[in-house]
Amino acid sequence: MIRAFLIDDEPKSTAILKNKIERFCPEIQVIGNTQDPQKAKQLIEEVQPDLVFMDVAMPGMSGFDVLSQFNKPTFEIIFVTAFDSYAIEAIRHCAIGYLVKPVDKDELVTAVANAKFNIEEKTALKKNRQLVENLEVKTFQDKKLIIPTQEGLEFVAINEILCCEGEDGYTKLYFKNRKPMLSSNSIGHFKEMLKNQEFYLVHKSHLINLNYIDRYLNEGYVIIENHKIPVSRNRRSDFLTALKNK
Repeated sequence: MIRAFLIDDEPKSTAILKNKIERFCPEIQVIGNTQDPQKAKQLIEEVQPDLVFMDVAMPGMSGFDVLSQFNKPTFEIIFVTAFDSYAIEAIRHCAIGYLVKPVDKDELVTAVANAKFNIEEKTALKKNRQLVENLEVKTFQDKKLIIPTQEGLEFVAINEILCCEGEDGYTKLYFKNRKPMLSSNSIGHFKEMLKNQEFYLVHKSHLINLNYIDRYLNEGYVIIENHKIPVSRNRRSDFLTALKNK
């Protein structure tokens, strides 16, 4: 059994989530909850849960604030939030689970399955620390991504990514100062993860970092170091506009 603790300032939301966990996630045992984020750290340290479901936006102290209080946050987290693009972006960059309110049953089951795998792999401490570190970084390019690979977790500085190339559902990432890496995530996944004016999907299979463009060729290619990357004909006009506006 996975021992879980719930943190949400709204009693109704806590009750609904607890009910869904009990109905659809029999491997989860809810061992406690609180509506007061100020008490969350003390209670978590007392009951030592494997998994914490934590609301992001709470009065006085956010879920991120709660996490930052821990020196060694070894518990797995599933953040629960109303749609908040900043919060979701920060969470996804660190491969941490999240659910959007109202919580969907199938998404809950998937998030719990991922959390169970992560608990077995003992990846929580590194991911949680990276999230706290990223939240303190103001510049998008200075943040890091956590990318699960067949060997484990890779911590990748966004400002070192030159480009991403998708093929058969996988993505090969090329870097400024390290060897390429193959991820089982699709190019669409990285498009969302790197959704920012610094990156541009120039082709359905190619995502590039605009900061590293060396040249644009009139026949429809960009040169990034030794990579010659095609720009789709129907994207060229918007792409050139993005370059001018950068």
